[in-house]
Amino acid sequence: MLAREKKAALIADNRRADNDTGSPEVQIAILSTRIGELTEHFKTHKKDHASRRGLLMMVSKRRSLLDYLRKSDTERYKAVIQKLGIRK
Repeated sequence: MLAREKKAALIADNRRADNDTGSPEVQIAILSTRIGELTEHFKTHKKDHASRRGLLMMVSKRRSLLDYLRKSDTERYKAVIQKLGIRK
């Protein structure tokens, strides 16, 4: 889980308007942070299969949000990928 302050900072960095908390950009940023934290967790806890299932579900959710964003607005899609460094 993300700390409240860290999540608020992520929302502030990626929102499109002052009261925006649910746009695809914000959701992708939050999921990417959680995915990164879980990836670090699996470096020490290799047999934590229940959390691995959660990780796979988060990756799938992020993928579907990215697909939606790519179909609806390619410029926003490219900006999110560049900002978060998702694609190499």
